Amino acid sequence: MDHPTAAAARRTAHAAVLLPAVLALLAGCTAGLGGSMGTPGAAGVRDPYFPRLGNGGYDVTHYGLTLDVDATAERLSATAVITARATQDLSAFHLDLAGLEVRSVTVEGRPAAVSRAGSELTLRPDRAVADHLRTGGTFRTVVRYAGSPLTVTDADGSEEGWLRTADGAVALGEPAGSLTWFPGNHHPGDKAAYDVRVTVPEGQSAVSNGELVSRRTAGGRTTFHWRTREPMATYLATVAVGRYTVRTTATEDGLPVITAVDPAVAGASAGVPARIAEIVAWGEKRFGPYPFSSAGAVVGRRGDAGYALETQNRPFFPGPPDTGLLVHELAHQWFGDSVTPASWRDMWLNEGFATYAEWLWSADHDGVPVAESFRKAYADEANWAFPASRPPGPADLSRPPVYGRGAMVVHRIRQEVDDDEAFFGIVRGWLSAHRHANASTADFTAHVEEKSGLDLTELWDTWLDGGSRPPVG
Repeated sequence: MDHPTAAAARRTAHAAVLLPAVLALLAGCTAGLGGSMGTPGAAGVRDPYFPRLGNGGYDVTHYGLTLDVDATAERLSATAVITARATQDLSAFHLDLAGLEVRSVTVEGRPAAVSRAGSELTLRPDRAVADHLRTGGTFRTVVRYAGSPLTVTDADGSEEGWLRTADGAVALGEPAGSLTWFPGNHHPGDKAAYDVRVTVPEGQSAVSNGELVSRRTAGGRTTFHWRTREPMATYLATVAVGRYTVRTTATEDGLPVITAVDPAVAGASAGVPARIAEIVAWGEKRFGPYPFSSAGAVVGRRGDAGYALETQNRPFFPGPPDTGLLVHELAHQWFGDSVTPASWRDMWLNEGFATYAEWLWSADHDGVPVAESFRKAYADEANWAFPASRPPGPADLSRPPVYGRGAMVVHRIRQEVDDDEAFFGIVRGWLSAHRHANASTADFTAHVEEKSGLDLTELWDTWLDGGSRPPVG
């Protein structure tokens, strides 16, 4: 996500938190469905900030989403095919979905009983499919649903979910907006591959993550099929519908760069593909191989959203991005999208490293030493409001300490290692070890100490977890 402490002219803060009314949706669950074939999966994974997000008892391996969007992008008729592996013997399981009407549900082709409480769907499959729901078994759930997807207003006034634009809509999902447009296991700890088919009126485009598999027009409607092979957390999924100009170029190494640009900002966005290619090449030198099969961006109009977001493969930008913002969101492809936080408490690993990438870029291209960026961050009182690793609550997840203090932690590690080759080797090793997986703060600190051979207890206690600003030499 974009850095909240930068100049307001180029980025707006996005607090990843839902209003109490929407949190009430997340709090609902259906109690105790027992059965001889197993026990119900949990209606939440007890995330420190969003305990009702996500669901227990299974792991999604693939989402097949088919969306038919009306001419105004106000309503959709959709089908979600969710392939999952049971991690316990299940008698029932949950899906997260807010607002939309569920028309039918089947599990392994047989109708399933459905009950709903807020944003929790509880599915009780037919006992005839019990073998598929035993530990290690694979089962396919088909949910047919329809309606007008919600736009969720966050505590700071920014919005997520299904955002209407001048000529369509864009779906943005951090931390929970994706449950407004498709049912699923909406916690970053459950990543999956995706096929997304979106049908829109002829003349409009539909852009999603991954690569375009096909585009077919019939009867005045066009269907776009996008495929994401690498695992993706649901909050990173996106769909953008509108009169975008979609263009595919490539980096010098042949990586596809797919950009979708609103015609209203086409002139100011003309240089974006070349800048993406340059930043990706620089990122590979710093952080190791780019982790996905394509790069790119979706560039909407100013006002389409109040923030940029690191949606996988192609971040979304509300208007033409400057270089610093491009660096930040593209760095997230390594930090956050490939290596995804185990819980929302680990968000500093995303934002601290993406902010540090900005410092590195400024040092390499603008002559601003990293030490100077560190000094500015250190002097900023906002960065010391709370420890980067322990935001007080969900409303604080996108506040300055997660970004600026997080980046300072990274730089203090570099100083302690005192060898740039070794430091960047540690970073590349971290990204390689957890590629396309989830990792926690504890995983990170253990990795750094193991690879550096240093006891960094004091660094963690003061810079990462401490309640006050430590002195610097």
